Amino acid sequence: MSTEILINVAPRETRAALIENGVLAELFIERHSRRGIVSNLYKGRVQRVLPGMQAAFIDVGLERTAFLHAADIAAPGPDSTMIGIGLKDGGQAEDIRNLVKEGDDILVQVVKDPMGTKGARLTTFVTLPSRLMVYMPRGDGIGVSSRIEDEGERTRLKQLVTEAVPQHIVGGYIVRTAAQGASSEAIREDIQYLSRLWQHVKERGLRAQAGQLVYEDLPLPTRILRDELARGVDRVLIDSATFHTQMLEFARSFMPGSTTSLELYSGQRPIFDLHGVEEEIGKALERNVSLKSGGHLVIDQTESKRGMSPYSGHANLQGRFHVPGMDTAVCRCRARGERDARRRRRSHRPRTAAVDVVDAARAGVPRAGRAGLSTGHRTAGDARTG
Repeated sequence: MSTEILINVAPRETRAALIENGVLAELFIERHSRRGIVSNLYKGRVQRVLPGMQAAFIDVGLERTAFLHAADIAAPGPDSTMIGIGLKDGGQAEDIRNLVKEGDDILVQVVKDPMGTKGARLTTFVTLPSRLMVYMPRGDGIGVSSRIEDEGERTRLKQLVTEAVPQHIVGGYIVRTAAQGASSEAIREDIQYLSRLWQHVKERGLRAQAGQLVYEDLPLPTRILRDELARGVDRVLIDSATFHTQMLEFARSFMPGSTTSLELYSGQRPIFDLHGVEEEIGKALERNVSLKSGGHLVIDQTESKRGMSPYSGHANLQGRFHVPGMDTAVCRCRARGERDARRRRRSHRPRTAAVDVVDAARAGVPRAGRAGLSTGHRTAGDARTG
């Protein structure tokens, strides 16, 4: 299966399209005006300590000072990028006056954007995400996403992470949902990437002045490169020279060997005209969706759910749309199921859908034919989630 990523950078938004075998599979959009500062790391300076609130206000270079509670201050570690005593025995937070003092410099991460007259909410429990895992330098142990329900797979992933983490690395890891079925090599690459990233953050934190940004959450083009390139993507095309340079620098630092997959698009046609991506986006927003079989879907939003009704039109399935063992009506339902699954994946709708296609057993469809009805939602509907 050939896979490529097209990235379009516009003044107001950035869009990325994942193309599988020439068909739009997923679409990612990041609007510049709505991009917050959550997950950003700053070197802050303590401005005020409030014992009554067990909190401190930290200057991180934003319009308003940010808020840091005593319970969000990590225990001291082997490096000087963190300060604090952390929790007492029994889980109670240490007195804020024993943790920070006015004028102290501290590395903090934003967990909540500023809102109205309130400043950002901070923590020193840093978390750094990658495609498959989240690294917690001040954490402990290995956790697995609750969305991975199979106990055998959870045990396998924990074992892979335990074996892949070098002995000199301290901290904890959370295995993300995307790691389900991942190989030991993929896990090892993610751990190496996170180790290099944390070393980069520590070095910048030591050099930075108070109030400076130390690490910014990756923009969409670089985030796509981090999360999608290891999944067998053949090439990445981007129409912005600036972001192309940034992606090359990121790849050289954290993903050696992947720079050959990055290409700057300089064609005359808009990049999203390739493979009909712009046309597919327009179709995804329409109420009526035409099917190659001749039928169509009608999608309506209700208070509790989004309803999807199939109509056969004047279709009479033959050739490649026909599946042995199924009658025409059942084949149409299968084609609609596959189209519905792709549409849900592009718009990042929930992975689970209630589909009422046909009473196949009552219609006399063989068991093999009935099994094929669920294929579209089982395969194409397996959206990639974080």
